[in-house]
Amino acid sequence: MTDQPDIENLVKKVQANKKYEAITPNLVRRLSKSALARGLSGKSAVKDVRNKLHQIGGAYFKQKIDYSQWLNELKETDKSLNSVQLRQFCARMMGLHASTAERLPILENFFKTCLAPISPVKSILDLACGLNPLAIPWMPLQLDFSYHACDIYLDMLSLVQSFFDHLGIDGTTDACDLVGEVPTKHAQVAFLLKSIPCLEQIDKEISLMLLEKVQAEHILVSFPVQSLGGRNKGMPDYYQDHFYEMISGKAWQIKKFTFQTEMAFLVTK
Repeated sequence: MTDQPDIENLVKKVQANKKYEAITPNLVRRLSKSALARGLSGKSAVKDVRNKLHQIGGAYFKQKIDYSQWLNELKETDKSLNSVQLRQFCARMMGLHASTAERLPILENFFKTCLAPISPVKSILDLACGLNPLAIPWMPLQLDFSYHACDIYLDMLSLVQSFFDHLGIDGTTDACDLVGEVPTKHAQVAFLLKSIPCLEQIDKEISLMLLEKVQAEHILVSFPVQSLGGRNKGMPDYYQDHFYEMISGKAWQIKKFTFQTEMAFLVTK
């Protein structure tokens, strides 16, 4: 059995690096416990945990984001979802995270197309949200919609919550390690956008479990069609086959959507 003081000591060492200091400690603690249980120690354990954190989320940041700067700019931004100024702010902000940056060229049509069968949407649960909540101005939503976003980065969630508050959105945020716990919030639709490949780096069985346990009538799942380096490498066929194999035998309705930079599936349970 791994001693708790050893786990906490490793967590402290991992998060001493600024790249990992804003990640929810629950995730760092679980990965640290796993590293120690596998016999790793010292610098090897620190490197193992940091490598996994990089695979899960760190690789998607183009640069370190100065959230205080963006928060100050947000305070000066229009409070209307239809505002051109607000959309410009949101697009520039989303461009700082690789996942949402890839979606910018298709943003005008992505949510409008994928959510058309169930729009206008009244409630959203955004899992491993990144900066995706800033795409709200492009989503087909009811006037009184609600939005719950969860992620592992506490500083990013703080910015997202400030975004909700600034616009008067009925929105909440929560630090969440999806491999360790499944949110219990209920929503009309849950988003699991380009997250499955990252989560499966840590737990190969996580994807189906999430699809089964998430409390939503619909789940919008998506996959990248190219690597972060811009290479295709047969990814569309691979992820499509992987997805259909994963849900084989489930009596779920599936609608597929293909875009220039992303492939999506609307799952109705």
